[in-house]
Amino acid sequence: MVAGAKNFTVGVEEEYLLVDRDSRELIRTAPTAVLEQCVASLGSQVKTEFQQSQVEVNTEVCETIGEVRDDLRRLRETVARCAETEGLGLVASSTHPSAKWEDQQSTPQDRYIGLARDLQGVGRRLITCGMHIHICIDEDDLRLDLMNQVTYFLPHLLALSTSSPFWHGEDTGLASYRLSIFDNLPRTGLPETFASWAEYQRHVNVLANTGVIEDASMIWWDIRPSVRFPTIEMRICDVCTRLEDAVVITALFRCLVHMLFRLRRLNQRWRDYAPMLVAENRWRAQRYGIDAGLIDFGRGTIVPFPDLLDEILDLVAPDADELGCTGELLQAREIVARGTSAHRQRRTYQTARAEGASSDEALRAVVDMLIAESKAQT
Repeated sequence: MVAGAKNFTVGVEEEYLLVDRDSRELIRTAPTAVLEQCVASLGSQVKTEFQQSQVEVNTEVCETIGEVRDDLRRLRETVARCAETEGLGLVASSTHPSAKWEDQQSTPQDRYIGLARDLQGVGRRLITCGMHIHICIDEDDLRLDLMNQVTYFLPHLLALSTSSPFWHGEDTGLASYRLSIFDNLPRTGLPETFASWAEYQRHVNVLANTGVIEDASMIWWDIRPSVRFPTIEMRICDVCTRLEDAVVITALFRCLVHMLFRLRRLNQRWRDYAPMLVAENRWRAQRYGIDAGLIDFGRGTIVPFPDLLDEILDLVAPDADELGCTGELLQAREIVARGTSAHRQRRTYQTARAEGASSDEALRAVVDMLIAESKAQT
């Protein structure tokens, strides 16, 4: 994103894991040649991350969801190709099925060295990847107001993205175990609610002026106002293994923000719910993904996720039409029908075990599936 971008332009950041193609394990030390090749092809659209086994990409500012798809495809294809020259594979998954955090090495850059020193044990466990979606809203107070309202829908978006069922070689029973790791960091979880941009800035300044944080980029809420861009930055989602799932979720989030903007123009707004209620749906999405439903607070009952999704798709249909992404939006039903990456990882593991593979062999089969799916649509 850039200053002066038009309202509702969109940008996406994805984080990937790099694995050794022979062992299927996470690398410990990133080959310099991989990043050099990536930068030569992608410039500032690719960079290192906290762990040396991670790499992050970011799209250009996109006016359409089709542009998002094309740029993400180019980014994944390029990073995968560069990784393959060094015998590595790209994995778009929020956790590695069997990696041990004790084996990882953080990236030796000043920012990451400082984070490692500050976060200590909880930082060392941070071998997780996410997807961040930026929607441009160029007015500060409007950006904060829309962020406050769209927080209600974060569990729904998380449920569609889940890709982290395994941790340290075990099935955690959760669809998104990544959040269990990330929530150990300070300044994470659902955002605070602020009445104005000035109020938000005053609170950030308390932490920045005392030296607790450098700036608001060290506030890692599920959704936040971006520090660098005039955007709402949604951060709750797991990284999607399938490229098309990432595109669908981007379209849905963009339409939700646009819908809230449309209501505001009609002097209407989404009802505010207590954070403890939204947090309960957040947990249900983290635990069950799309399988067990979320709470409809208006009805006071748990509603199956497919029914909730249908209601949301109806709600944002005018916005999808205006933004030109009705086709992508309706594909959200396909995610529900075939399952998320978490479902496919479990199925791959269970199938391998049923065919006589050991647990370690089955986990390697999961990695092979992730490598294949991460670039299947490139």
